[in-house]
Amino acid sequence: MLKPLHDYVVLEKCKEEVKTESGIILTTKEAKEAPSMGLVVAVGPGKQEDGKLVKIDLKKGEKVIYKKYSGTEITVDKKDYLLISAEDILAIVD
Repeated sequence: MLKPLHDYVVLEKCKEEVKTESGIILTTKEAKEAPSMGLVVAVGPGKQEDGKLVKIDLKKGEKVIYKKYSGTEITVDKKDYLLISAEDILAIVD
């Protein structure tokens, strides 16, 4: 399995499916403009600032929203993941 270094996080991308209030699934441009979501698979220890370790406030299994076009896509054991900096994660979805 992957073990990220520094302030990196490994995400498993969630399928992007957007529904309107009436239940119609959008598969065109409107769906692609939705926020990017992923599931946290692994979290690095944090990064060094002024000689101190600043930990990442994320846990395995949390669903997050991240910036589009950020991170590096990788494949391990035929599974696709996204290796992303913690700074590019915008929110945790409850």
